[in-house]
Amino acid sequence: MPRMLDVSDEVRAEIGDEEADRLLAGDNAPGSYDCTSCRTPGDSENEHTSTVLFIGDETAVLAFAHSTCLPSQVVQVTEEQLQGAVRSISGDTVDLDPGRVVPEQAVLGVTSGLVLIAGELHPALVVEPTAPIVRPGTTGAGDDFLPLLIEQGFMPLSQLAEVPPVQHGWSVLLAMGQLHAVLQPSANGGQPVAWWQAHQPLQVTEGWRAAANKHQQVLMFAAPVGSIGRQPREDLLRDALDKAAANGQLVGAALPLAGT
Repeated sequence: MPRMLDVSDEVRAEIGDEEADRLLAGDNAPGSYDCTSCRTPGDSENEHTSTVLFIGDETAVLAFAHSTCLPSQVVQVTEEQLQGAVRSISGDTVDLDPGRVVPEQAVLGVTSGLVLIAGELHPALVVEPTAPIVRPGTTGAGDDFLPLLIEQGFMPLSQLAEVPPVQHGWSVLLAMGQLHAVLQPSANGGQPVAWWQAHQPLQVTEGWRAAANKHQQVLMFAAPVGSIGRQPREDLLRDALDKAAANGQLVGAALPLAGT
């Protein structure tokens, strides 16, 4: 059955006419999916759906989104970002060329909040993926999210008693008072690249922005899927962070602020 898919010209140019036509005919497209933007279920048989192609240096991931959330487009990301977000699960794959495989993608959920450390409020971002993340080239049900970050220089935290060390080369990009991205050093020594980038700029509170401008840095905490959850209040977020730290499931760093 044909799907209500939108395949943009730039996506078609990357995956080829034959593969694009198969998607539009419903051969390779999923009926149901999780929107890569809002993470709620979608149905390509009954609602307009965009194809979104994430491209790294050697790998590409074809994701799907509600057309009301994202247009069909090609998004350039770093290979490290792409590989780190790939889940080792079975599913529809698309061969762009030999050596390029397109599995499904886990998405990094980011929550902002103020965290009290040593009597002072600090702006924080809490990162938790939507699914286990495995090391590229491995299979199984493990989760390598924290080890991969520790290898990047993030510190394991057993408690939130003091501000974690600064992670030089990384930064948090604020522009026009909104959160745009977490940047990491480029592999070739050029301009920093996005480790995480908001599909749409995220609003932060006045208090959060004021604390970020005061400290000129943002604390980033990361935990495996299921450790933190979406907490509606900052006190509950802090409780979840403390619990994750006590369970050995939290890493963190202080990231310099880029922009205002």
